Amino acid sequence: MRIVMVMKWDGITPDQYEKLRTNVNWEGNKPHGAIFHVAGFHDNAIRVTDIWKSAEDFNNFVEIRLMPGTAAIGIQGQPHVEIFPVHAIFNPGL
Repeated sequence: MRIVMVMKWDGITPDQYEKLRTNVNWEGNKPHGAIFHVAGFHDNAIRVTDIWKSAEDFNNFVEIRLMPGTAAIGIQGQPHVEIFPVHAIFNPGL
């Protein structure tokens, strides 16, 4: 079942996110099950919304690639993550 993942991670800067993009390389080496990713910054936190084919696919990406990548560049703390089923997807811009 497709899921929406919404994340808020306090203290992450745009520079750290860019280093993580390079280190984890989810754009060049697409994670299994990834469908959509958008990230923005507000109130000293990164906010991410993803769509995944399943919660299992997302959790595998987090365990195998994302968290080791964050540790490698020295990102501290843990994100607040919410996961819920997709009801509808509409993306007229793509």
